[in-house]
Parts: sequence; structure tokens; C-alpha cells
Amino acid sequence: MKKILLTSFATWKPNHVSNSSDDLLHQVRKTEFRTLHYLRRIPVDFQLAPQKLLARFDELKPDVLICCGMAEEREKLNIESRAILGEETIETDVDLETLTSGLPMTEISHDAGKFVCNTLFFKALKHLRRQEEIHHCIFTHVPVLTPGNATMVKNDFLSVIDRLSMA
Repeated sequence: MKKILLTSFATWKPNHVSNSSDDLLHQVRKTEFRTLHYLRRIPVDFQLAPQKLLARFDELKPDVLICCGMAEEREKLNIESRAILGEETIETDVDLETLTSGLPMTEISHDAGKFVCNTLFFKALKHLRRQEEIHHCIFTHVPVLTPGNATMVKNDFLSVIDRLSMA
């Protein structure tokens, strides 16, 4: 069975009660029975976030890395196809069309933003490219979870985990 590391962010605005990425991982942890590894509540900081993630990655050496961040303005899970830093673009090696096929609350995004999420994803992809083994990495933007969407978002996310565990 593949070793999977899931990450989430802490809050970053004073008005945030929680971060939807961490809320989702909390729900997954309560309902998922297989062994998943977590790095929750990473600080929303351009330098600390990648440092903490890469240290945990090097310690655990997972086969699959699923990074999650909050996207207040989005309605569905968004799986990011790429990260851009300066003039450099790095794309995930995961076949996102297959990964998201048939998932009603999930879509592919080509814009990871210009905030810490994009930087974390970029540095993770760059780090993984230097590894001898193949590691799959995606970044998922999570919408604000509500009573109306939480179960559907969680179910799609669990499907993503299942599909990546078999990739």
C-alpha cells in the first residue's frame, strides 16, 4: 500500500475561525480507516510552509503528497495543474483528467494563485523532481465547507486519495 502524506494550512486572517483545508483533513481523519499521514496546520508563511513540508517529506518519504489549501472564492475542490514562481512553471505529473473524471465536486484549475499555496506547491514539485523515486504530488484548493457541500467535497476528496493510492 502506498504511503500518503496529506497537508493543510492554519488560518491566516483574523476573521477565520478555521481553514477549510484543515477542516477537510479533520473529517477525513475521523472517517478514513487506512493509514494516512498528516501534516496539519502549516503556517501560512512563504518560507516556513515549504520548510516544514519538505522536512516532513524527507522524514516520511511518502509515495503520494496531497497538499491542501483554502480557496474562499471557489465552489468546488480545485486540483491545480501547475505552480508558477517567477519565470518558471512546473506541472504535476499526475493525469488530472483521469484523476477528476466523474467527480461532481472536483475540477482542474490552472491557477494556483500567487500566495503561499502556489509557492508551497512549486517548491514541493521541484523537490520531488530531484528524488530518485517517483512521487506523485497534487495541490487541492478546498472551498469553504458548508452543511450543503461538506459531504460531497469529502467524498470526492476520498475518491482522489483512492485513485492516487492506485496510481
